[in-house]
Amino acid sequence: MFPPEFEKYASAELLKALDEEPVTSVRYNPFKLAEKPSVKSGLPVGEAIPWNSYGAYIAERPVFTLDPAMHAGAYYVQEASSQFVEHIYRAAFAEAGELAEGVRLLDLCAAPGGKTTLYSTLVGPGGLVVANEVIKARANILADNVRRWGIGNVAVTCNDASDFGAYKHWFDVVAVDAPCSGEGMFRRVPDSRAEWSPANVEMCAARQRRILAYAWDALRPGGVLIYSTCTFNRRENEDNIEWLAQNFAIEPITMEVPSEWEVECGEVSTDTGGIRTFRFWPHRVRGEGFFAAMMRKADGRLKRETPRARREPLVELNRPKNRPLAEWVTVPEAMKFARIGDNNYGFYRPVYQSIAALAGGLNVIYSGVCLGQLFGGKLRPDHALALFHDLAHRKDGEVGIIADGRAVVTELSRDEALDYLRKRDANDVEKFAEGLNLLTHNGLSIGWTKRIGHRTNTLLPNSFRIVNL
Repeated sequence: MFPPEFEKYASAELLKALDEEPVTSVRYNPFKLAEKPSVKSGLPVGEAIPWNSYGAYIAERPVFTLDPAMHAGAYYVQEASSQFVEHIYRAAFAEAGELAEGVRLLDLCAAPGGKTTLYSTLVGPGGLVVANEVIKARANILADNVRRWGIGNVAVTCNDASDFGAYKHWFDVVAVDAPCSGEGMFRRVPDSRAEWSPANVEMCAARQRRILAYAWDALRPGGVLIYSTCTFNRRENEDNIEWLAQNFAIEPITMEVPSEWEVECGEVSTDTGGIRTFRFWPHRVRGEGFFAAMMRKADGRLKRETPRARREPLVELNRPKNRPLAEWVTVPEAMKFARIGDNNYGFYRPVYQSIAALAGGLNVIYSGVCLGQLFGGKLRPDHALALFHDLAHRKDGEVGIIADGRAVVTELSRDEALDYLRKRDANDVEKFAEGLNLLTHNGLSIGWTKRIGHRTNTLLPNSFRIVNL
């Protein structure tokens, strides 16, 4: 059953499609996979999604939670329509003749992390994604997904959108995947139908405009705003673009969309030209309901402003102190190392000062890659380091070695990997080397364990544990 008010403007074809089985899709991590998966890889394999370089439709939905490769960050289970933001992102930079990598991007409504991890892939190690979520519990889930993805170029914040207003003209791209009434999820999440109402649509539209106003302040002149929702109605979509055009100086961005994709392309007229819009209908595309638009900020040359730091949580480590950390990454010269509380972190050099500036004024709950804690000059590695794509790894004969012998690589079967991910004791202790072991499955890192004599100590955080499966 659908809300009566929704049925008034939904077509019969749409209502029928919303009662069918949803499409399953994933997006691969090119930083962890040398090539796209094949049947032999053991990873979910399917037909390519045309608007995303890394996406694939999966014919049958497996139990993803029971796939060690997902826990290793080899892929992300992401709805196909929402992966369209990659096409938008690349088109915006192509039009401006700029490089799409090495930029500062604010993902203002980021949890659980599907688009964040996609943007992390697109900006590359030289860029920075600031992924914000206002609700702490959801921000923690976002941070865990960022750790799994393992590129090391994301700062996760837990702030209200208004807090970013102080970072004026700071970001090259601001993405607002706005909280919405969720009509596009009626098929995938049928319970959301009961929560829908016209009043909720109006409330969402007002909240979206508030978020957009702060997003606009944070965007640099010439920068790109990507606005998206997972709902169909005009009130939360085109009306908000019109509101932006009435209150801010915006410019259109040219982008071609092949007709065979069956995306409904529209336009919102403004004084400076038509702002392109893109709507995904579940009865026309292989995906859920989705709306997106992009535009460029045309406010002239305004100075980038960084608010004065209220605190300095990052303590940069000098060369002697960072030596025990540098040996754990493949290209240490590309990174700066710092201590935050009791933990040590690695940051790509191009973004270190940016993260320091953010940490001085925002609630940054995770950033860079957490390496772990030092005890007597030796590192007790963090789970995030096991999932980092650039973890130092070499072969010593037939044995994989990490950090000049500080850890040995131990390959697990699928059942052994799942036992580890459930935090169960190992059945075959002799399989592990004495001391620290990096555990892998099909060559993908899933975490650490430590063998001490006739027992093992699993170093898996509880938030990464498989429960009840």
